[in-house]
Amino acid sequence: MPMYKDEVDPSLQALESRQDEILKRLYELKAAVDGLSKMIQTPDADFDATNIIHADEHPSLTVNAADLDTLLGKDYGALKDIVINANPSLPPLSLLVLHSLLCERYKILSAVHTHSSVKCVPENLLKCFGEQTKKQSRNEYQLGFTLIWKDVPKPQMKFSIQTMCPIEGEGNIARFLFSLLGQKHNAVTATLIDSWVDTAIFQLKEGSNKEKAAVLRSMNTALGRTSWLVGSELTVADVVAWCALQQTESTNAVPANVQKWLKSCENLAPFNSALKLLK
Repeated sequence: MPMYKDEVDPSLQALESRQDEILKRLYELKAAVDGLSKMIQTPDADFDATNIIHADEHPSLTVNAADLDTLLGKDYGALKDIVINANPSLPPLSLLVLHSLLCERYKILSAVHTHSSVKCVPENLLKCFGEQTKKQSRNEYQLGFTLIWKDVPKPQMKFSIQTMCPIEGEGNIARFLFSLLGQKHNAVTATLIDSWVDTAIFQLKEGSNKEKAAVLRSMNTALGRTSWLVGSELTVADVVAWCALQQTESTNAVPANVQKWLKSCENLAPFNSALKLLK
């Protein structure tokens, strides 16, 4: 039936309505990012971003079983291998915690090797994945996880050796590994988690004493409202921040809420195992 000039196509109306909803969400996200950008522009200032999550009416976090074929691509029966190069003089503690968390979810074939560029690796780092017992056939594992101690300026990771450029930096690799646990976040929550990861790496771990003090104050405020840095569930932000505090030996004089959070982390086996590597 032909349409008259004053009639509106229902599908066009639906499209316009959807576009309005998308624009609304984009404006909300822009407001959140504008707030987070203040921390980057003024890194020494106190920063409290916890209100951003509370302003979002949508659920902040859902956890689903991760589908490795979806996340890493289908290899038609071949074992998916994650290979990480790291410098033993600067061990990426967060990646070792994440390896343990992944072992709780998947059947992982773990291995530690030493590259010829490294002359000596401490015994505890050679055994950072525990004692490696006799392996089963590769096809009985869901994921390969190989750590190579190598003279590199920053950690590097590949999961498809032939086809991809390496992912570089402890924070970026930690984001990728945690994604394999299957957590799903909305845009606002994901932005806040990313912000905490960057803060942990660039200010808590590598920043000045003034920057570290400012971050600890922000953490204390956030942890006064929620059990973990971002909401009521452990995220990669907690893993990276906890490891940064441990490696900078900043755990002694921390605010009360941060101290309580540290103990909550250490009550989890993957964190507790990582502490032994620091002794």
